[in-house]
Amino acid sequence: MTIPRRSLRAAGTLAAAAVVGLTGAVLTAGPAAAHTPTWAVTCSEVSLDLTAYNSNVTNQVTVTVDGKDLLPIETFGKEFHKKLELPEHDKELTVHLVVKAGDGDNFSRDETKTAPVCEDAGTPSPAPSQGTPSPAPSTEAPAASATPSEAPSTSAPAAASPSPSSPDLAETGSSSATPVIAGAAVAVLLAGGGIMWSVRKRRTAQH
Repeated sequence: MTIPRRSLRAAGTLAAAAVVGLTGAVLTAGPAAAHTPTWAVTCSEVSLDLTAYNSNVTNQVTVTVDGKDLLPIETFGKEFHKKLELPEHDKELTVHLVVKAGDGDNFSRDETKTAPVCEDAGTPSPAPSQGTPSPAPSTEAPAASATPSEAPSTSAPAAASPSPSSPDLAETGSSSATPVIAGAAVAVLLAGGGIMWSVRKRRTAQH
């Protein structure tokens, strides 16, 4: 059986076209599967692991936190690895990753993740000790004692008896010698008066 040459040429052309198509599909699918933008976010840091990128082009990566740059635009080739420390925060943060592949926008990434609050970040540190304030002085009057104090003794102390050896005290007021002294005084006055009368009588007689 003889196959016409035209049929052989047509079959060869179809086979060549199929090989070229498969090769192109493999080449196209290869870079798409190779780009691996892996990244992770914890409460304290962001880890970037961008691998299998095209080293023949310029690739770019940037990271922002709540709209502020955490990683300004950086260029890389085949791969990029970095850990970025997050600022201290007491509420969740929005972390935004942008990767621009130099060999096509279909390989680029624009993703957002949330950084939780670390467990020890939400607990405020204790205030410095200022000492225990002394209690305020009480303004209440002291309560009266329920038990009355012991009543003073009503018995008068016994009078001390004079010691027998102590000297006799001087007598005060009148005594038994008073009339004698008074009589002697009267006698002296009378005697004096008689003497004065005798003297005057003699002087009169002489004149």
